[in-house]
Amino acid sequence: MTGRVAPATAMAALAGRCIAVPESRELDVFAALLERHGASVLRCPLVDIRDAPDPAPLLDWLGRFNACACDDLLLLTGEGLRRLLGVLDTYRPAWRPRFVQRLGEARIVARGPKPGRVLRELGLRPSLVADPATTAGVIACLRSLDLRGRRVGVQLYGDDPNAPLMAFLAEAGARTLPVAPYRYADASDDAQVLAMVERIARGSIDAIAFTSMQQVERLFRLAAAHDALASLEKALAGTVVAAVGPLVAGALARHGVQVQACPDGSYYMKPLMRSLVDALGRRARVR
Repeated sequence: MTGRVAPATAMAALAGRCIAVPESRELDVFAALLERHGASVLRCPLVDIRDAPDPAPLLDWLGRFNACACDDLLLLTGEGLRRLLGVLDTYRPAWRPRFVQRLGEARIVARGPKPGRVLRELGLRPSLVADPATTAGVIACLRSLDLRGRRVGVQLYGDDPNAPLMAFLAEAGARTLPVAPYRYADASDDAQVLAMVERIARGSIDAIAFTSMQQVERLFRLAAAHDALASLEKALAGTVVAAVGPLVAGALARHGVQVQACPDGSYYMKPLMRSLVDALGRRARVR
């Protein structure tokens, strides 16, 4: 469901519904959006996004990028570009104009629309946008380019080295310069997460909306560690499961979870809410 949802339609679908939200970074924004349309929200952030623990490798990468060490730049997340700008503002503000200049000179390939939003704030735009916004989508986009001998900067997400992408670049003859501007960490404590699973299993939660693969992985990792996988699988089978986009839907599918609500082509909070409205509108209330 991609079109605009009338407020009355959203209110009818969400009023009195309880929706679990594992989001952290935009938790209050998403929760407020749902609450304005009558839903109650169970806040249970699963994963927190934090700066890389040591700025030195980031400053080294930024210095090399500013010195024309990259012909191309792969931006995998908007968050990563924001964090790089934050490092400059904190440690090397005098480098920022040169960094923005170099962004304008390099060929930038963005994984989906989110990096482009940050670039537009700088008066820039990506040269290419990979669609779908997945590693496979990025690789498919890059296949049309001659990368032999190209120096390619790769802004990674979290601690994931993205082995498939790096292997493709090596086979294509590129020389890579990766950078990891942030990392993921557990947010809510284990007891709070397990209590959320128990509430879902009891049928007191109408839906749960996942917004990152890391949320999915932490939830299943925690359930396995507490011998609660069967309980989690049963709980999720009995509620509406929403995913913000295909990456998250794919992570859930790998764990055998069927996704009932997922935006089509625009992977943000408002489209996610619209897909929830659509799914919940078709579903009888659980309580």
